[in-house]
Amino acid sequence: MKKNSGLKLIITLAVIIIAAATMFGPMLQGLNLGLDLQGGAQVVLQAVPDKADAELTDDVMNQIVDVMRNRIDAFGVSEPVIQREGKDRVIIELAGVDDPEAAIAALGQTYRLEFRDSSGTVLLTGAHLKDAYAQINSYEPESRRYQVVLEFDAEGTQLFADATRRNLFKTISIYIDDVEKQSPRVETVITNGVAVISGGFASYEEAVASAAMLRGGALPVDIQILSQSIIGPSLGADSLAKSVKAAIVGFALLAAFMLVLYRLPGAWACVSLVVYSLIVLAVLNYIDATLTMTSIAGFILSIGMAVDANIIIYERIKEELYHGKSLSAAIDSGFTRALWTILDSNITTLIAAAVLYFLGSGSIRGFALTLSIGLIASLFTAIIFTHYVLRWMSRIPKLANKAFYGV
Repeated sequence: MKKNSGLKLIITLAVIIIAAATMFGPMLQGLNLGLDLQGGAQVVLQAVPDKADAELTDDVMNQIVDVMRNRIDAFGVSEPVIQREGKDRVIIELAGVDDPEAAIAALGQTYRLEFRDSSGTVLLTGAHLKDAYAQINSYEPESRRYQVVLEFDAEGTQLFADATRRNLFKTISIYIDDVEKQSPRVETVITNGVAVISGGFASYEEAVASAAMLRGGALPVDIQILSQSIIGPSLGADSLAKSVKAAIVGFALLAAFMLVLYRLPGAWACVSLVVYSLIVLAVLNYIDATLTMTSIAGFILSIGMAVDANIIIYERIKEELYHGKSLSAAIDSGFTRALWTILDSNITTLIAAAVLYFLGSGSIRGFALTLSIGLIASLFTAIIFTHYVLRWMSRIPKLANKAFYGV
């Protein structure tokens, strides 16, 4: 029995060391960093109704959020934070965006596409747009070389054909956000539902951005930028470096405390924290969570609660040893007496975290998520992992000395 227990301890420790050495780095690199760690842009938008007494409904605000998400996809931003605030505001956080100023400028535009005749009558809008993409036509002069091709849906195709038929040999002006981009002369009736904007773009990149915004759709109402901020990556890197440094110092102090007070179980408590960290990082990678300073705070808080669980268990075991019980009996009795105390404290905290997650938003939800994951992981390491390890150690005569357990 003692040989099997010693072998289990050695294998367990070897697996943990190998897992920590090979998995910590890739899992840390695989985490999505939030705005405060990676840098990027934050924009607060306010919807402006067409009329002073008009009501901004939930459908209108949800449509604004959907349009913004489509526009952000064009910038290749992963895990953007888009959330409503109040009845008429939307907060957008873009972490790691290459050109924050361009992103902010694009988000603040209504991007309403309209085709108008010479009298200013709107013939067709972007509501029937099916696709838009940029192209380069080297046969055109430089001012018209960069183009945006528009493809309409079935209804838009019919409307465009009727518009070109009624305005044959006349001009139809193309407007984007009330800015005239082009006023071509209609030479033939266009029945294939394809229009080309071949003017007003200074570069191919500008044409690509315009096509992306048109694909994203026009906003149902006008919006204005209430506030905007650009966070440099150096600030995020500094915050992350300080967080890592604080975690290392905190872990070292915690390990020293556990070793001095609880000795051999304290050493395994430090090992269990490594197991706990691997579990939390694996879950965060699996759910593709975004790491922010507040979520790191939730992670660190859950580490403290994981250590609390170990302390409760070890104190119960010491009490049993002081009363003269054998080491094996003290471990089983200590875990039994500590179990409900640990469950009560963790369950109440989980309830609070659930309330924060479902009623909060943004960084508050990130804090609640990492705290919840950490609490569940700490329950596993304290109740299952630590229990089995201590039972294995109690069966090894050389490790069964009560002095090793702080008594």
